[in-house]
Amino acid sequence: MTDVAAALIWQGDRFLICRRPAHKARGLLWEFVGGKVEPGETKEQALVRECREELDITVDVGDVYMELVHEYPDLTVRLTLFNASIAEGEPKLLEHSAMAWIRPEEIPKYDFCPADAEILKRLMAEKG
Repeated sequence: MTDVAAALIWQGDRFLICRRPAHKARGLLWEFVGGKVEPGETKEQALVRECREELDITVDVGDVYMELVHEYPDLTVRLTLFNASIAEGEPKLLEHSAMAWIRPEEIPKYDFCPADAEILKRLMAEKG
């Protein structure tokens, strides 16, 4: 089981999504910014580190929006999505191939990683 921490970052009525690089597993699918929790890190620490590494931003990590387990053919992830806000910096593409600020009703226009399906349903139900 791989622990993954991700951020739900809102800017007004839009939230931030990032497109995975083509060469990585699940390449070119959209996801929330974040990544694997390293040994010795809390999920919150991992999320702060990943946001710095991937987007060159500092985030304030809030409460847990949703937690779920998803089985891919090659790995099983325990995904914890935190509410978060940008404390410092403007997002830059350091690792992803693209990023976008989208409204919940725009979710169907994007191909997301399968692990995000339940989160996206909840976002559309709550904000739609």
